[in-house]
Amino acid sequence: MGPARIPRRAAFALPLLAPQARAQAPVTVFAAASLADALRLLGAEWAAHGHPAPRVSLAASSTLARQIEQGAGADLFLSADEAWMDHLQQRNLILPETRRSPIGNALALVTPTDQARQVALARGTDLLALLGPRGRLAVGDPAHVPAGRYARAAMEWMGQWDALSPRLARAENVRAALLLVERGEAPFGIVYATDAAASARVAVAGLFPPGSHPPVTYPFALTRRAADNAAARAFLDFLAGPEAAPVWRRLGFSLAG
Repeated sequence: MGPARIPRRAAFALPLLAPQARAQAPVTVFAAASLADALRLLGAEWAAHGHPAPRVSLAASSTLARQIEQGAGADLFLSADEAWMDHLQQRNLILPETRRSPIGNALALVTPTDQARQVALARGTDLLALLGPRGRLAVGDPAHVPAGRYARAAMEWMGQWDALSPRLARAENVRAALLLVERGEAPFGIVYATDAAASARVAVAGLFPPGSHPPVTYPFALTRRAADNAAARAFLDFLAGPEAAPVWRRLGFSLAG
């Protein structure tokens, strides 16, 4: 069975709640797919305070970074790893003085709920045996998706990357990988703990130990085009500040510091 192809998730726009805010330009946010639920809540809260609702485009951080590199009109980039933010900073496409990493995440092994089981994730755990003779492991594509890169590091820590690599169902972002498990198209997947918590159709089989992969951090920054955009700067401060902290915590993200 070959890797399933998952359609790209469309950008969404949260409703504008204040008529006077419609005259202002909304902030355009390019965000990692794993931030979808948080940004729906936080975008609505931002709009409820009289600001225009942000325009949010969701995809793998790699996809979004490349779009920004090609001239896409993002004001704010929220990446799921430091590497893709570094990629833009090295090309002078973000404002480095605005860069911060306010939240983190954990990495989870998940199964469909009707196949729920507990798996002790250690160096000796044989994930290949758990997949069975034909099963595939759903992951974000390790070639470019941050969740897939973390998953590869965890598999290498377990000493199983070479064995598992041919058995991966490589998805274009972490939510697409989650969907494969939700549909029962893959018996196991590796996703962020927050994605697992947001789905009633998957169960967490185990959490990967922190030392099994680099820390999962989310750097946020304004893009170079937003240098004079006061609204974008204010929204970044809101997302990284104390007002947004309860939402991040409720959804399972860890807070820096």
